[in-house]
Amino acid sequence: MRPVRRSRFGPLWLQVLVAVVLGVVLGVWLPDTAAALKPLGDGFVMLIRMALAPIIFGTVVVGIARMGDIHEVGRVGAKALLYFEVVSTVSLIMGLVAVDLLRPGAGMNVNAATLDAKAVAGYATTAQHLSAVDFLLNIIPTSVVGAFARGNILQIILFGVLFGLSLAGFRDRAKPLVDMLDLVLHGLFGIVRMVMKLAPLGTLGAIAYTIGRYGIGSLVQLAQLTGEVWGVSILFVVVVLGGISKSAGVNIFKLMRYIREEILITLGTASSEAVLAPLLVKMERLGCAKSVVGMVMPAGYTFNADGTSIYLGMCAIFIAQATNTPLTIGQEVVILLTLMLTSKGSAGVAGAGFVTLAATLASMNQIPVAGIVLLLGVDRFTNAARAITNIIGNCVATVVVAKWENAFDKAQAERVLE
Repeated sequence: MRPVRRSRFGPLWLQVLVAVVLGVVLGVWLPDTAAALKPLGDGFVMLIRMALAPIIFGTVVVGIARMGDIHEVGRVGAKALLYFEVVSTVSLIMGLVAVDLLRPGAGMNVNAATLDAKAVAGYATTAQHLSAVDFLLNIIPTSVVGAFARGNILQIILFGVLFGLSLAGFRDRAKPLVDMLDLVLHGLFGIVRMVMKLAPLGTLGAIAYTIGRYGIGSLVQLAQLTGEVWGVSILFVVVVLGGISKSAGVNIFKLMRYIREEILITLGTASSEAVLAPLLVKMERLGCAKSVVGMVMPAGYTFNADGTSIYLGMCAIFIAQATNTPLTIGQEVVILLTLMLTSKGSAGVAGAGFVTLAATLASMNQIPVAGIVLLLGVDRFTNAARAITNIIGNCVATVVVAKWENAFDKAQAERVLE
């Protein structure tokens, strides 16, 4: 492992933190100038996404091709999916219980008929096509080139799994190709390391635009919901993920300190995709086997959205409270079951949070779908909470599955975290 060069400007996490503060100051004092900095944030995320598709493909292929046998691939995948479903369900329940107890939407008395449904028409239209059959068919790319061009994570994972399994069938002869793919990965991660140096600029642009465009006052109207989403997310990370990681022999606070740069970048850009590539490297360095990291981390981005689950559960009931739509316990259970399905079905869809919420409300046919418009003003702030929770959850999942597979070097993890 190459030694990490220290920047003259201090560690990256400190640079990003300073960028967050500067972004807020610019947004408050020079809102027009701050809003014009949006291309900095967009450009940074685009640079990261540029290498994301080949990195996911290469990581999955190399990981599977170097596994002991095909049965091992199925075993790791099954354990990961089981873990994802259980933990995501726990996060959904926490969100529903919290919003029922705290009732942030009570007293708003919003007349659903007066809401501007045009603002969310695109999400509602996409949600109409979000059936289980469509979801399964969408996993299959019409062409390999198309999957890479659109950056569809599910389709890339499917092709990567099939290609890796194919190479595993003649491992000895395929070794030169696998080694070459591994070498290409090192080159791609080198690109990511260069791009990550621009993270402070990207964070500055994203934060400055958000505050300049919406203002600090944009939080006031729905401050309670925003604060509660963050509060429940923090509680979930500390209690649930903290307990799970402790059982695997890892302290959750030390783990978060280890990935603090990625957490701060996610806070600034509200994009978990922006840190997938560096997290793949860090989890391997932590002591998780490359094969497990290559399977669990990319899949977790699709199936293990703990923060998104909290957001969905809370916002669905919030809209009902705000529009004075009465719900029975049975109806809330139906919402829970529906979200368990739709939260997976929206993977890879632009604006996945709103699309999933629209699909859930439409399937209930009781809570007005137009109520989603109430969330537009604070979506950028709640999105950061769910993105951060998602990446921490995926790191914990990788450690847990690696330990289940006896593919976790605890001694190395202790050295790295200390």
